[in-house]
Amino acid sequence: MPTILTHAVVPLAIAVAAGPARIPPRLAVAGAVLAMLPDADVIGFGFGVDYADTWGHRGATHAIALAVLVTGALAMVWREARKPLAFAFLAFAMASHGLLDSLTDGGLGIALWWPFDNARLFAPVTPIRVSPIGAGFFSTRGLETLWSEMRWVWLPCLALALTGLALRRRVRT
Repeated sequence: MPTILTHAVVPLAIAVAAGPARIPPRLAVAGAVLAMLPDADVIGFGFGVDYADTWGHRGATHAIALAVLVTGALAMVWREARKPLAFAFLAFAMASHGLLDSLTDGGLGIALWWPFDNARLFAPVTPIRVSPIGAGFFSTRGLETLWSEMRWVWLPCLALALTGLALRRRVRT
């Protein structure tokens, strides 16, 4: 998996590119939180949930359907999330977690299509180094993971954000 903060980078870059008129700061922060939320499934390890179980790490919590369901639940209590653009942004933010994880080079794969299919999948290309969990992160492998994330996630997201900023400035002038 990419590191937890890397998951937040995707919706934040989209928010910067789109601008605060389309994605206000509170919505951007909510998107960042939703993008990180699927990794809360690691709590299951402490309760005996096996990695390969439906609710194990990278299982149902990483599914596109759950991202839409969680966004729908959020829309029931937060009026801002009911707007079509906000709903799409939030659902994509959470779904992006599983999509990014599918680009990693380790683990059992991602249950992207749960509940329709429990198969754990990877993307056809897996350029992102999988992040070690726990103290293993503070190692050579952890540094390799950070470099991989910078190259495959952070830099493209920075390019997206800067392009969006430039285009919005150009339209104003």
